[in-house]
Amino acid sequence: MQERTVSEVIVDQLAAWGVEYVFGLPGTTCLGVVDAIRKHPRVRFIKVRHEEAAALMASAYAKLTGNVGVCLTIAGPGATNLITGLYDAKMDRAPVVALTGQVKLQYIGPGSFQEIDQDVLFNSFCTFNKTINSKEQTIELVTLALKHAVVERGVSHLAIPNDVQKEVLDARIEPLKGRIPEFRILNTDLVERAVRLINEAERPVIIAGWGARAQGEKLLKLADRISAPIITTYRAKGIVPEDHELALGVLGDVGTPMARTYVNASDLLLVFGSSFSAKTNIPRKTIIQVDIDPMNLGKSFPIEVPILGECGVVLAELVERVQERANPQLVEDVKEEKERWYAQLEKEADVRSSPLRGPFIMKVLREVIDPTAIISVDVGDNSFWFGRNFVMTRQTLLMSGYLATMGFGLPGALAAKLAAPDKQVVCITGDGGFAQVMGEFLTAVENKLAIIVVILNNNELAMISMEQKVEGYPKFATELKNPNYADYATSCGGVGFHVTEPNELKAALEAALAAKKPAIVDIETDPKRF
Repeated sequence: MQERTVSEVIVDQLAAWGVEYVFGLPGTTCLGVVDAIRKHPRVRFIKVRHEEAAALMASAYAKLTGNVGVCLTIAGPGATNLITGLYDAKMDRAPVVALTGQVKLQYIGPGSFQEIDQDVLFNSFCTFNKTINSKEQTIELVTLALKHAVVERGVSHLAIPNDVQKEVLDARIEPLKGRIPEFRILNTDLVERAVRLINEAERPVIIAGWGARAQGEKLLKLADRISAPIITTYRAKGIVPEDHELALGVLGDVGTPMARTYVNASDLLLVFGSSFSAKTNIPRKTIIQVDIDPMNLGKSFPIEVPILGECGVVLAELVERVQERANPQLVEDVKEEKERWYAQLEKEADVRSSPLRGPFIMKVLREVIDPTAIISVDVGDNSFWFGRNFVMTRQTLLMSGYLATMGFGLPGALAAKLAAPDKQVVCITGDGGFAQVMGEFLTAVENKLAIIVVILNNNELAMISMEQKVEGYPKFATELKNPNYADYATSCGGVGFHVTEPNELKAALEAALAAKKPAIVDIETDPKRF
């Protein structure tokens, strides 16, 4: 037991559960917690320019590491500004804890300055949502907030009244050990049924989703053992190298035609960690589905073998039990399909076009980005071109999946660089997405985060223009007037490069990567997708 303020106890409890960063903005109703972070030897406060970015960074950090991401802000407008980023975490099942200040206890209720009903605000999407109304609740509520975020893979929220933050408290910090259940569960009967189906199948295909993101090696072992092509969802792009002899890329709206061909022709689908999004469009066939979330099993239609379990555990069992078989003809067929697809991508990457086109930009990015880099992709035409035309080897992809919120790319890159400072981190964004969060480039400069921001700048919300065209509307309200983003980078204290011709792109990217400081490569891009 040690006497500290409630704020210091909160931060000590977060640190005991492995929290290293808190993303946020200081303000009147959270100054006690901010000061406790300032004094803590193991928790670092990352000041942002807008609270939405704080929540997006917490979400991205949680997606990338699997650890709890934490964001902090004031009552009222600070709390409301968090919502988009927290919804991103909710919908992509990322463990996040949001801490908000609150007005003093005696003022809660009548509608005092910056007081809103935060309980109602956060109830609609949080797995855990409480206010610390007395200092004696502190350890229990903070621990429960962390546990709910981890176990339910969602968002927890704690409101902390300003006066409670400063109260003195004797408290014993609760360790993580012994508080989190073991997720390595396995139903052996269902695994045996799965083995029989796999052994009987003639054209099995493996589909890997985000829930199998840490299992690339085991997925490839199973694919090799049963001679099955392996395909991913967009969010899982890159969890197996797309240049592997059995890898067919992404299934879905921005996927490869060969992925759809093999899925449609299969007689068995082995689906690991996929939520069966409409964007992926997994067809109704004989399916073995593995997921740690029981609600994902058979979500869209009945599944022959729905296995509740952690993907890594089930994969290890399947690799051990299924019959090994060779299919050299399949390997040759996949090789020919991929050669045709790569030839198509090469043909699309027109080196003569100016403004530059998406396929050419992705071709050059493939040549210069490190094979182990982390790539944070924004929402818009840039994500279309990346999903379709960028062949991932061992890179890691970060994105806003189900919410698909513009502005994710830059905060995601900042969180990635903090989580993995020794890795190359590249943000691929559009001018629309970048403009929403461009103030956070200053956050990169202030924290010496040497990220590279690649802006596909077409002076337009090009995806929206395309959607207007598809639905028969005239183009309206999608034009953008942009500054020179290269000059903006320099004015912030980073480095900037403006690219207008194809022969300038590779040199600009290489210079940005070599700068060892935050960099923007602003590329004049053709807004016409096709």
